[in-house]
Amino acid sequence: MSALIECDDIWKIYRVGDVDVQALRGLSLSIRQGEFVAIMGSSGSGKSTLMNIIGCLDQPTKGRYQLDGIDVGQLRSDQLADIRNRQIGFVFQSFNLIPRTSALENAQLPLFYRGLSLKEQRAQAAAALQRVGLHGREHHFPTQLSGGQQQRVAIARALVTGPSLLLADEPTGNLDTQSSQEIMGILEGLNRDGMTVILVTHEADVAASAHREIVIKDGQVLSDRATKTHMAGV
Repeated sequence: MSALIECDDIWKIYRVGDVDVQALRGLSLSIRQGEFVAIMGSSGSGKSTLMNIIGCLDQPTKGRYQLDGIDVGQLRSDQLADIRNRQIGFVFQSFNLIPRTSALENAQLPLFYRGLSLKEQRAQAAAALQRVGLHGREHHFPTQLSGGQQQRVAIARALVTGPSLLLADEPTGNLDTQSSQEIMGILEGLNRDGMTVILVTHEADVAASAHREIVIKDGQVLSDRATKTHMAGV
């Protein structure tokens, strides 16, 4: 498998008053196409900053980040927005659904700028919802869905554009155990279908679902290893 993500000596420095805060300090890593990677680290470790850079939501202060062979640091803001819309799907802990909008309409949102007809948009959104097990719930509003179902809608919204990379930031953080297991099952299925999945979590049992675990501390890679589940071939 070829490298999808290449971070080479990445630094991210924020200016807070008169102090420079180093969120990332010379971090380097490579993630291949089709991998399922969990990124772990305590609060303030730099993992969220790293995810923002990988997701083209932010750019490093120093160093080079390449996504699928493209030097992201050389792109304009409109080019970055296009990459986010076409190549990357985002899933967050808080779901970020529009309350008075149906599941179908929430999943449809990323397609508004694609130049597709309304019929095509709805068909693709319905297919994405079916893919995450929500067939028959298309016209339910978020308040009519459980937390696990709301997160499924959020995953469908992330999938509707056909991204090659899915970034999931604490996707089970607001869910009960059963719903968490169901969401992880969906992410595992997407990865088996060939999608690259990068998961940020502080939960060891959630990280165990991934094939590889990267631990970040003080803005650097502390460890990078295959998970026990993957090593056991389970």
